[in-house]
This record gives sequence, C-alpha cells and structure tokens, in this order.
Amino acid sequence: MDDTAVVKEVLGNNFPPGSNIENQTSVESLAQQWAKKYLQNLQVDPSNQESSGPLNLSEMLSPVGRENTAKKIMDSLRTVSAKAWNKTEALLSAEVQQHRIDSKIINPWEIAADSFRIYQKALDVYTQQAAERPLSIVTKLAGEGNLLDEQALSAYIEQVAPNQLATVIGADIGAIRKKYTSVDPRVIGFVSMQFHYTSQMLIEPLEPVEQVLVGAYFKVIDDHLYMPLQRAYEAAAKHDYDSPVMSAVQQLLPASTQIAKKICQRVIEIFPSYHSMSGMLIEPVVKTSSIRDVEMFQVYLWVCALEGNIAAIQQELFPLCVMLYPTLKVQWELVRQMLHLLRHEISDRLSPKQANTLMPYFQAMSHMFSSEVLD
Repeated sequence: MDDTAVVKEVLGNNFPPGSNIENQTSVESLAQQWAKKYLQNLQVDPSNQESSGPLNLSEMLSPVGRENTAKKIMDSLRTVSAKAWNKTEALLSAEVQQHRIDSKIINPWEIAADSFRIYQKALDVYTQQAAERPLSIVTKLAGEGNLLDEQALSAYIEQVAPNQLATVIGADIGAIRKKYTSVDPRVIGFVSMQFHYTSQMLIEPLEPVEQVLVGAYFKVIDDHLYMPLQRAYEAAAKHDYDSPVMSAVQQLLPASTQIAKKICQRVIEIFPSYHSMSGMLIEPVVKTSSIRDVEMFQVYLWVCALEGNIAAIQQELFPLCVMLYPTLKVQWELVRQMLHLLRHEISDRLSPKQANTLMPYFQAMSHMFSSEVLD
C-alpha cells in the first residue's frame, strides 16, 4: 500500500485539470488513507461460523465461487431495488411535502438505473479480483481447524480489500452525488437510503462469509454516497501537501473510524435506554449506522476546511439531517453530544495550529445544530 504504484491504483487519475504533482500527491494520500480503512471492522458473525470452514471459504473465494455470488446478487437486484424504493418512499414520502421538495426531481427509475450500474461495476471488480489474489495466506493461517479462522479471513480481506473499487466507482458516485445535489441537495437523501436498503437486502440471503466479503465492497458504495469523499479529494488538490489544513485532515483521516467508534460508545453509555426507529443504540445495525454518521460529520468538516467555506454543511449536511433524523427518531440532543465529543477528539489529536484550521467550521456546524436552532 505504500508504493507509488499502489497509491495510483487506489486513486486512479481523477485529478482536476491544472493540478500539479505535489497537489496530486495530496489527493493520493487522502484517498489511500481512506481506502486502508476498509480493512477495519470486517467480522464474521461467530454464531454462523460453523457452516463456513476453510474449504467453504476457499470455494467462495475462487473465481467460480465469486461468479456464483455475483450472479445470485444480480438475479435478485431488480426485485430488491423495487422493494428498497418502496421502503425509502414509505420512510420519506411525508418529508417531500413537509420540506416542500418538488416530487418531479425524485425519479425512482433514474435512481434505479444509477444503482444498477454501480452494483454491476462493484461485482465486476469483486469477480475480477478472484484471479488476482492467491489463497495461500488463508491456507497458511486457517490451519487444520474445521471452523473458519477469523484471522485467516481478515488476512485474506486485507489482500483483497476493495481499494480498486474506490478507483473504479469513486468518480462515478461523485458524479451521481453532484447530479442529484445540484438540483436539490436533499435528493441525495433519497438516493443514499435507496442504495443503503438495497445493499442490506442483497446481502441478507448470502452465506456469512459472502456477507462479509461482498459487504466490504458495498461499504465502499455506502461511504461514497453518504460522504462527499470525491469533493474532499478535489478540494485537497488545491492545497499544498504540507499546508496546515492538509496536515490536519491527514492526521485525522486514518483515525476517523476509531474516533467514530469511541464517540458512539460514549453516546451509548450516556443514553443507555435510547431507542431510534431501527432499535437501541447498542444493536449492531444501529451502531454501524451511527459510526458511519459520525464519520460523515467528520468528512463534511474536512470539506469545509479544505474549501474554505461552510457551503457543504449549510447547503447539504444540515438540510439532510433536518429531513432524515426526525423521521429516523434521532434526537438532536444525541447529535449535540456527538459534536461535543468530536470537538474533544479533534483537540486531543491535533496541534493548536492544526486545530485552528478546522475550528471555525466546527463552530459554525455546532451553532447550526444548537438548541437555539433545533429543539
């Protein structure tokens, strides 16, 4: 992951016109660090491990096994996409009227077509990588046990971590985000929920090992839809590699998942009985979404600092949260507590000079979500 060739493979050639080599390195560094984070949090449900031994794992990871997995997913995509849209529409239909969103700009057929193209590309990468990566590391670590060795699976996932996928679809999802947010930033909420529910439903009938492996690829899609990563990379290209704001973002980015986990755990301790629409905060699905949301806030903060204005938060993040969070029964007090904890994490992990590049934008974000604005 540290050589130039791998860095270029991770990021590709999606540099804005006129950017120089040093600024390209800034973008490469951010994208490479983000790609590394896909190695984290990839676990198999221990209760389901008994049906997935090393041989089963080898079969699933083989070219034929991957092709079979991809076929199962693509065969169900049309039906699942329709179900996911029904769920998204049921969740957000009232918000269209309440927030006075023009229903004509929300085109389910267009969103379905975009999702089909993205899932097809993701599965193409998934099947292609079967021929590129050896199973020897799994065979070596799995030993002679009958149960799936979690260390072996983690090691294999590290070898096939979907860094290439970020290169293949990163620009495409960035274009999708730009297309929908340019009309009305809130529309990306419908698109994100559609993809989110689609991924959940596609993975549900798969074997546990397939769920972990394919889920890692779908997480790339989820992250790029919820978080303006491509926008962050484009903004980074306008900065020198050693600029104070780049230094701050580079310091925080590799730790963003760890920061999000720490904050979510603390929020769970503060609100032990809190229950959102999806369940209690401690439940796996809710916890995963919560961690993603804390990371989302971090990325929007970086975008604002890199762009030098609060447009991303003001025009996109805040309206999205106002539309989605009450519907999902996420109370503003939880958001404010999360921001309070995030401020401490930023201060603890950065020098005063680095922190000062982010704090004006953090203060603006905190004021927008304050009790004076939101009950």
